[in-house]
This record gives sequence, C-alpha cells and structure tokens, in this order.
Amino acid sequence: MSDITNYENLANAIILQAVKDYRMALKCLKANPRNKSALADKGEIERFFRSSWFSVLTSVDGGMLIRSLNREADA
Repeated sequence: MSDITNYENLANAIILQAVKDYRMALKCLKANPRNKSALADKGEIERFFRSSWFSVLTSVDGGMLIRSLNREADA
C-alpha cells in the first residue's frame, strides 16, 4: 500500500470518527438539551469541522457537513 493511500485512509478514519461522535452528541442533546458533556463535544467537533486541520484532511466543506448532520438529526 502506498503512503498516500495510508494517509487517505487515516484522514478518512479521523473524519468518520468525528461524524460518529457528532451524531452521538446530537442524539444526547435531543434527549437532554442541557447535557454539558454533549454540548462540549458538539462545540469541539464543530470547531474541528471548521478548522484548517479539517481542510488539510479533506475537501469537504465543514460548514456544509455540520448543516447536513443537523438536518439528519432533526429528521
């Protein structure tokens, strides 16, 4: 396997884990909007999605991803 493929696999794994964690935070907040841990996680992951580090890992628009995940949670 090439180094680029390894890098892409790692980048994808990081992003997928952040998406899973964000979904979990949204689910917790739907059940309890005052859940401080879930609120903190949500904010931290949103900062990651908007960060320059995120844009190094992917060409996905972080703001668009946040909006999409929030729409999904509201459905």
